[in-house]
Amino acid sequence: MNRTVDVLVVGAGPAGLAAAARLAAAGAGRVEVLEREPVAGGVPRHCARPGFGADARGRPLDGPGYARRAVREALRAGAVVRTGVSATGWAGPLALDVTSPAGLERIGARAVVLATGARERPRSARLIPGTRPAGVLTTGELQRTVARFGARRGCAGRKHPGRDDAGREYVGRRAVVVGGGPVARSAVRTLRSAGVEVAAVVAELPLPGAAFGAVPVLTGAVVTELLGRGRLTGVAVRGRDGRTHVLRCDTVVLTGDWIPDHELARARGLPLAPGTRGPVTDGALRTAAPGVFAAGDLLHGGETASVAAAEGRTAADAVLDRLGGLPRATGAVPVVVAGPLGRVTPGLLGPEATPLLVRSERRLVRPVLTVSQDGERLRRERLRGTLVPWRSVRLGPDWTRGADPAGGPVTVEAEE
Repeated sequence: MNRTVDVLVVGAGPAGLAAAARLAAAGAGRVEVLEREPVAGGVPRHCARPGFGADARGRPLDGPGYARRAVREALRAGAVVRTGVSATGWAGPLALDVTSPAGLERIGARAVVLATGARERPRSARLIPGTRPAGVLTTGELQRTVARFGARRGCAGRKHPGRDDAGREYVGRRAVVVGGGPVARSAVRTLRSAGVEVAAVVAELPLPGAAFGAVPVLTGAVVTELLGRGRLTGVAVRGRDGRTHVLRCDTVVLTGDWIPDHELARARGLPLAPGTRGPVTDGALRTAAPGVFAAGDLLHGGETASVAAAEGRTAADAVLDRLGGLPRATGAVPVVVAGPLGRVTPGLLGPEATPLLVRSERRLVRPVLTVSQDGERLRRERLRGTLVPWRSVRLGPDWTRGADPAGGPVTVEAEE
């Protein structure tokens, strides 16, 4: 079946739903959102904790509440949200092949917004040696499993979290969490809420131990091997002194280390940013392909839902300009990072005043940031806080003011 819509949004997470809500409310025509999961809302619907803003009455929202509100706003604005639907490939510059339980479709559009998000790097991609036992999860898999199976009680009244009706155990009784930052804290909270003992948090980088309560934090350490056959029995950990010891556990949760879900972007031939592997965009979130836009964690995994939603609205504004017949901005200056900085978005500076999101590869205490172009300094300033690898810092539009549209790349670098 061949159909045409005005705007096709791929992904019903915070970015995609925010873009759809703004587009539909602005009269963009038929706005259709495709979501491969059976329920819309993205990652927040698995995060049963506060920290997602507040509702209209000022009450704090948890992740599922935030997701329900985002879906509701998109539907009320007039967008169509379809779940259980996967975009499998491109059938033209602005057309996608789609599969769903109803069959195959080819959907054309006047504009496409890619908001496919990101996922955590699994064990295979992290190249952790050892056997292939059950009990190796990412944070997302952990949250989905606990949300689906919950914590059940055995005949002796003891909790058996993640056990299905056949008695198979998906989440065990003693876990090790690998990684640091908010995602690792979320994993620890999920495990403890499900009745799982957390043996330790293992992190290569320094972490504030108080952030994990009574859970031991091993910093400067890496997991070197997974042990066990059938079910995980432990992990080998090498400490900062070079010695290796074994932590006994039946579950290990691998957190952070994000990979964008960029299969559609790559299939379209869009250039990818070296730091994030997401598609390169300008400040209006336009990609190199006319009519194709990108927003949210597809560009930079690990940002908050509010950042992703704000980018969805920014992309929607650019789509409205395109639908309104405004000419596409020409000329864009690449933005790159140097030194201990790991990534910057957007990857291009257009004519619009554009803030930058910058993230470091290691902990930097009150670093000096410098933005320059062709050897000329545009701005240099010491930050008051600390840069950490799991949190971005926002540099306002003033940081790139004065950049020459016809000049060379703009470089952002940091020094302590």
